[in-house]
Amino acid sequence: MRNHLRVLVAVTSVLTVLSPATAGSASARATPSGRTPTAWYTPASDLAYVERMLYGVSLDQFIASTSTGDRWFDWSTDWCSAPLVGSTGRSFDFRAPCRRHDFGYRNLQLLERRWGSGSTYWNSASRRRVDVQLYVDMRAHCVARPWWDQYTCLNWAAAFYTAVRMAG
Repeated sequence: MRNHLRVLVAVTSVLTVLSPATAGSASARATPSGRTPTAWYTPASDLAYVERMLYGVSLDQFIASTSTGDRWFDWSTDWCSAPLVGSTGRSFDFRAPCRRHDFGYRNLQLLERRWGSGSTYWNSASRRRVDVQLYVDMRAHCVARPWWDQYTCLNWAAAFYTAVRMAG
């Protein structure tokens, strides 16, 4: 009887330790994306995450997040709807800026479908802001190129930005 009691006490103790009530609040446990369970699936936290990925991290940090980012969001890309002209290889490579641009378009539209009321998340102002970020990212890429490629690269960046603004 004494051994049964010891086992019962041990099992009860383990279950008590593992119970959610004693393990700390769910909101204290962060996910790999940095979002906590209580912040999941709310309009404000979703918009904050998308905006952080678009405007709050470097392009390199964004690209690193594409394989580990929050799967609640759309990480797919079609390279700015122009996969054949995303890179000449020699004078420019706009694939990374296009990837972030596609993330912005896809996810602001996704937020509109999930939480919006017509034009809350996806509107002309948000579209322009994402397009401007594309241009900023392309220009940053260009100035990091060898000096002899910068002029051509910057001209391509301006042409791409104009095309994106016109075609969307």
